[in-house]
Parts: sequence; C-alpha cells; structure tokens
Amino acid sequence: MQIQVNSDNHIESSIRLEEWVRTTIESTLERYEEDLTRVEVYLRDENGDKPGPHDLSCRLEARPKGHQPISVLHKADTLEQAIDGAATKLDHALEHLFGKLQGKPRAAAKNTPDRKIDEDGLEAEFLENEQAALNS
Repeated sequence: MQIQVNSDNHIESSIRLEEWVRTTIESTLERYEEDLTRVEVYLRDENGDKPGPHDLSCRLEARPKGHQPISVLHKADTLEQAIDGAATKLDHALEHLFGKLQGKPRAAAKNTPDRKIDEDGLEAEFLENEQAALNS
C-alpha cells in the first residue's frame, strides 16, 4: 500500500510530519494492506493564517483494488486530531465495504458442483411439473 501525503501552503510539510502521517495510516489500516493500492492524504488549514475552531482538516482517499475510491474528511483543532479522526473514519468505511463484500455470494460460487446439481434437480422438477400439466 502506497501512502502519498499532500498539504496546502498553510501547513508546513516536513519529513517528520510525513513519516508520522504514514505510520498512523499504516497502523490504523494494516489489516487492509493487501486490499489497498494507495491512500492519498490531503492536509489543509481551512482558515489559512486566521485561527479558529476545527479549521484543520485531513481528507483520506483510499483506492481499494477493483473498487471505486473511498474518501473521508475529518476536521479538528489540531492536525494530529484531524489525522487520527480521518484514519478512524476510513477504517470504518473500509470495514463496511469489505464486510458487505463478504456477505455477498461470489460469482465463482455459482459454478460449484453442488450448485450445478441443484440447478439440474430444479430443472428436472420443473420439466416434470410442466409435462404433468400438459398431460392433464
């Protein structure tokens, strides 16, 4: 899983900040490491130089293999809170996505031998009922 960190002009980017962001994202999303190709991180100061509540935001965009990107946003008073909050939200969103996928039958399951026998049995029963209806 590749992690790319982007920040606006009002947030001073540094190697230390990028490493901390990567470590936070990797540790929060480690169970999805094989399922994600990339996570984009966008750090932004909403009010620029003016202070204000919840003016720091972190948007995370995850790219699950074979699926549309998932994006979450978290605003907070500090950059650390914004990053932690966004990572938690993304973890929940991915849990929801992959949980839904596990609940759905896979296309390969349709062609299993057991399934084929059931289809043949249903088809035979249908044909018998149709023949009986024609004979009556």
